[in-house]
Amino acid sequence: MDKALEGIVVLDLGQIYNGPYCSLMLAYQGAKVIKVESLEGENLRVRRIGDCHELLMLNSNKLGVSLNLKSEKGKSIFTDLVKKADIIVENFALGTMEKLGLGYEELKKINPGLIYATGKGYGLDGPYAERPAMDLTIQAMGGVMATTGFPDKPPVKAGPAIADFLGGIHLFGGITTALYQREKTGKGQLVEVSMHDTVYPILASALGAFYNTNGKVPERTGNQHSGMATSPYNVYRTEDGYIAIICVVNRQWESLVKVMGREELLEDSRFKTNVDRSAHIEVVDEIISSWTKGLKKLDIAEKLIKANVPHAPVSSIPEVADDPHLKYRQMIREVEHPNAGKIRVPGSPIRLSDSPLDHVFAAPLLGQHTDQVLTEFLQMSKKDLTKLREENVIR
Repeated sequence: MDKALEGIVVLDLGQIYNGPYCSLMLAYQGAKVIKVESLEGENLRVRRIGDCHELLMLNSNKLGVSLNLKSEKGKSIFTDLVKKADIIVENFALGTMEKLGLGYEELKKINPGLIYATGKGYGLDGPYAERPAMDLTIQAMGGVMATTGFPDKPPVKAGPAIADFLGGIHLFGGITTALYQREKTGKGQLVEVSMHDTVYPILASALGAFYNTNGKVPERTGNQHSGMATSPYNVYRTEDGYIAIICVVNRQWESLVKVMGREELLEDSRFKTNVDRSAHIEVVDEIISSWTKGLKKLDIAEKLIKANVPHAPVSSIPEVADDPHLKYRQMIREVEHPNAGKIRVPGSPIRLSDSPLDHVFAAPLLGQHTDQVLTEFLQMSKKDLTKLREENVIR
């Protein structure tokens, strides 16, 4: 059975995280993704000696082509590939593609069905559009840093590159929506996603607290609820680490109290409802902390599983890297890389029952499939390829 995006051809100019994650999702749904890099390689290739693991994680199931887009012949080859493509993905700085003469307005003339997807820090227009942007700067400008950390400490970034990946997956959603519309109209279009736009909705709790309390709740609330409106909701120290515990409804609080052996709290007026508990949030946290600190996190988890109380041990990165649930769900995949040997890369969080991800293969070496792609799509001969290498057009 064909994969969902079988037959779709993608020219992937993505770099670092944003663009490559978008095109990885396209590749995992069956699209033929051609990763087009400069002769030196994208930024992740030059971050360390040898391909860094981040690059290997985000470029599985892609073909690798190296092409000098600053040369006239390189541009000509690229535009010839555009004629055969369905989608372009790029997340260069604003104006980069236009300076190369490869912006959407030019490329749609040679392929009206082209879906041109661009991921930008602040979008294509607006007061911030010209500003250079990376995940860190978007977290700063977008309010993520202001809401991360503790009230008496400076703002800090979220550990994961959330802005990059939010931008990438929204770009994937925009592309697949545009593909659906193209089925009805026959026309391609420009798909644009601003990372800054994508982080605004995730501040729902913090913005809700701001509007609901007229700004009386501190921006940074540590591991407590952003609006200080749910209790318990925190991360508690254990004998061997930490555990997160949250009770959304009263029955969960009642179950937790029974697990702790503190049934007398059920009659305490300070803890009758979530509103009551939130008004005494520090007391609630102290009660739970006094219980968790003498127990191991997995022992606590076992008790809370049986009681159906929402919780999770705080996993270390080594624990996540070997997580049995992620392995079972095939989110941790082992593939063979020609240089790195056996490596672990992510599978797909998006699962279609009729389009399973059967096979994952390693990210391409720089220019690994240049000859294959130019022969298949542009019918170039070995003589053509040799001449292009001599002219420093391909690697």
